[in-house]
Amino acid sequence: MKLLVKALSTLALALAISGSALAQEYVKGEVVKIDTKQKKLTIKHEPLANLDMPAMTMVFVVAEDAMLEKVKAGQAIEFTADRVKGRITVTGIK
Repeated sequence: MKLLVKALSTLALALAISGSALAQEYVKGEVVKIDTKQKKLTIKHEPLANLDMPAMTMVFVVAEDAMLEKVKAGQAIEFTADRVKGRITVTGIK
């Protein structure tokens, strides 16, 4: 019985890790607009699988103010996005 519990715990942990890895996949996009006052980026992007969202142009808040300084309008980027406190947020840019 202990072996079964240990095996199920390991499986649950593996599934949790793989699910969070999926959420961190980078997606290609293009910066359309930067709003430094509101700390937002408008990005034309490919589908966001982790958010079940099709390709579109939309406004995102950024997780860190420094992200706004990394980009300029018209720039091609790769980014990650997730729901943070109920808002769809850019969590990484490369």
